[in-house]
Amino acid sequence: MQIVPTTFLALAVIVALAVKGPYRGLWLFLAVTPFGAAAAFNLPAAGGASIIMRDFCALALFVLLWMQKDAPARLLGSMRPFRPGFYLLLLVVFCTVAALFFPRLFVGQTEVFAIARVKNQSSIVSIPLRPTTGNLTQLFRIYIDAAAFFALATVFRQHPDGKVVVKGMAAATFVHVGLGILDVLSHDVGLPQLLDFLRTANYAMLTEVSMAGLKRMVGGFPEASAFGYYTLGLFGFWLHYWLRAGRSALAAWCLLLTAFVLVRSTSSSAYVAAMAFLVAYAGFAVARHLDRRINRRSAALTVGVAVTLWLAFLVLVAAYELVGPVSDFLNRALFDKLGTASGVERMSWNAQAWVNFTETWLMGAGLGSMRASNWLLACLGSIGLIGTALFAGFFASLGRAPAPAQLDPDRAAAIGGLKAGCFALLISAMLTAPTPDLGVFFFALAGLASGLSRGAVIESRRELHRGMRDDW
Repeated sequence: MQIVPTTFLALAVIVALAVKGPYRGLWLFLAVTPFGAAAAFNLPAAGGASIIMRDFCALALFVLLWMQKDAPARLLGSMRPFRPGFYLLLLVVFCTVAALFFPRLFVGQTEVFAIARVKNQSSIVSIPLRPTTGNLTQLFRIYIDAAAFFALATVFRQHPDGKVVVKGMAAATFVHVGLGILDVLSHDVGLPQLLDFLRTANYAMLTEVSMAGLKRMVGGFPEASAFGYYTLGLFGFWLHYWLRAGRSALAAWCLLLTAFVLVRSTSSSAYVAAMAFLVAYAGFAVARHLDRRINRRSAALTVGVAVTLWLAFLVLVAAYELVGPVSDFLNRALFDKLGTASGVERMSWNAQAWVNFTETWLMGAGLGSMRASNWLLACLGSIGLIGTALFAGFFASLGRAPAPAQLDPDRAAAIGGLKAGCFALLISAMLTAPTPDLGVFFFALAGLASGLSRGAVIESRRELHRGMRDDW
């Protein structure tokens, strides 16, 4: 195990979480999630793998919950049949089997694109399928994801307070935006190494890359695409919460800040995913209101957003045709992306992932055995039809999780916002995710949504029974 400067920061956060507990310490855990390039420690013996600080904190949350009274019974309550935790539990079991046995079962039967590390530099190479350290590291990350989900789902099922979640998301937003702005400003004033003490993971750090003369914003992450992916989750949450929670200055400011850094990230995948998310979100909103009257505020917002987007589109088209730097930037970020060497290479990964899926009898080559550039193909190629179906069950049950608004409309808005954030992250993963791992932040949002939803339902039933007794 290799100790790095951020190891001491990680230990300090763990101590603070132990003092506050998983419930009151939620804001601290979420505030750590933007540090995507900060390692708690590195593992040279495991191919140079890094345990990221937020992963370490997610494990700490689970351990802290496990140490509490009746922890096993409380955790089992988050795994009830046909709810999100049930499908996630089955998925973890299947991923374990897939990671440990599939590479041996199908050894040599298909070629895979796998990651290779040489002197902390990673590259994707084509090799015959065989067991690698990637199987263990990816399995460990799935365990971390599950730990984050079950810890937060259990805690907030028993304490379904939406305000605590909103404060935690605000803390994450301010830290994330602050790191992004500091990253750009430090470059502009000639101090590009200012944030290097936070970038201790064994990743390729693409922190000084420019696009059309504009420095790409990476903040606490190793590259702009990872920064954009995280930003999309925040943007999805605040968009829904701002629309549903009424007049909230905090939500308005957080939405504006996340929209700003999303645009400033210069991540083409984030741009495309954001457009797809906005279209899908608007479609769901319209479908939801087809059988009911739309209130005046929602109608005004819908018209205002539609007009603003149309005007912005006209301005963008005009700038693309008339302003050279704008056309250069858009060509580099969007229109010429698939024609680049990187785009062609990533398409070859996806094509090979489908071959892996078919050549392993639809079972997959094993978790961590291969890489793609599309989440769905990465799932099919590594955990096959069964694992992908379990993921689909998890998404469907999470999407159906109720958000009762009778007792606490603000909590209902928070539940919807968390699900919107997960949806935005999933859309982004469909474009670029190399493995089935959607990240700790995704599963933290999903755990909070599941816990708040179930806790709200239980609370509503208690109020109903109390009212019936009072009437009797």
